[in-house]
Amino acid sequence: MQGKGQNRKLQIAIVGAFGGLLILCVVLDISILVALIGGLGLFLGYGRYCGFGAKELLNFCLSGVRTTKNVLLTFVLIGILTALWRASGCLATLVVYATVFVRPWIFLLFTFLMNCLVSLLTGTAFGTAATMGVISMSLASALGLSPMWVGGAILAGVFFGDRCSPVSTSALLVATLTETNLYSNIRAMIKSANLPFIVSCLLYFVIGFVLNPAGQVQDAGSVLRRAFILSPICLLPAVAILVLALFKVPVKKAMFFSILTALPLALFAQNMPVENILNTMIFGYQSPNEQAAVLMNGGGLFSMARVAAIVCISSCYSGLFQATGLLSFLEKIIQKMDKKWGNYRAILLTSIPVSAISCNQTLSIILTHQLTKSISKDPKQHALNLENTAVVVSPLIPWSIASSVVLLSVGAPLSSILCAFFLYLLPLWCWFREKG
Repeated sequence: MQGKGQNRKLQIAIVGAFGGLLILCVVLDISILVALIGGLGLFLGYGRYCGFGAKELLNFCLSGVRTTKNVLLTFVLIGILTALWRASGCLATLVVYATVFVRPWIFLLFTFLMNCLVSLLTGTAFGTAATMGVISMSLASALGLSPMWVGGAILAGVFFGDRCSPVSTSALLVATLTETNLYSNIRAMIKSANLPFIVSCLLYFVIGFVLNPAGQVQDAGSVLRRAFILSPICLLPAVAILVLALFKVPVKKAMFFSILTALPLALFAQNMPVENILNTMIFGYQSPNEQAAVLMNGGGLFSMARVAAIVCISSCYSGLFQATGLLSFLEKIIQKMDKKWGNYRAILLTSIPVSAISCNQTLSIILTHQLTKSISKDPKQHALNLENTAVVVSPLIPWSIASSVVLLSVGAPLSSILCAFFLYLLPLWCWFREKG
């Protein structure tokens, strides 16, 4: 066995080839799965070059996939939840009731703030996108607002809470890796994000006012009243997930309970035939009303198939990287950046290629921590730097599941990433604030 990371030029060439594949797929509008499968082939080939056998390489891949089983289960629940919220009339009822409060010119700001609030309560970007995000996009369709702008506000909002919620798995992961106190980290996160949050609110307010959407949410209300039987009891699935989150019930359990409350509502409140339930859970909700279909169709297990495949393939990378030392060439580069530009800037510049290669937020956090812990002397500051880099950079990568799951859940285009202002403003503010 030739050992870890002994051919620097080959390492750079392999990582560069993978980056080229990713860019090519984005430019040519080819499924990112093609690049990920190609990358897996490159990394396995490097593992063979390092002297590892086929069985060892398979075990490295499987060890990475095992770490994502909770994420994959969450995808299953999101797919079923988003379909049954539609089928039960929960989403339609929320949209109709919201028409009383929503004003078109303030809708972008409303979307950002509501998704911030729900993600702060639940601690999950994906769960928030599947609930409040879907509601926001349905209302936006009625208003005639561009899905790009609304998707950006949703993406920024869901990761606001994912970053600093006490029940966030990413915040807990950072605290665990850096051996710091979660609540001390949260206080520091809130302090560092004040100005970017305020500026984001101002931008969404101004853009919403300038766009001045011509649609009327009342029109959507009349369509949905004809397609669904609306009642306060239809809100139970949404109430259940929010109340359970307040009592700090794990999000997967809360989502499962919400699914259980939505099932009888779909059957008895909306009179859905029993034989259609399973089809809806798998393939998504399909409204027989053509006008309502524009607002309500979607969800289901199949809607999560692509991102589940991305997770499975990219999770294979972590075991391969650790065993082969493929990214070891970055360590000297990071040390030079730290001396030249400062600690935060070095960590931010590290998190960008790492997020692009890892394709998911969890692996991005872990790899960024591993590569930069040697240049970080203060664990508390290192924790804050990770929260202000890897955690918010990952959703800005078009092929990362951090962005693709959220945008697919709500039906927004990838161009929405350009409108997720908070995710840009936070690292930029920290960059210019650092001395050096």
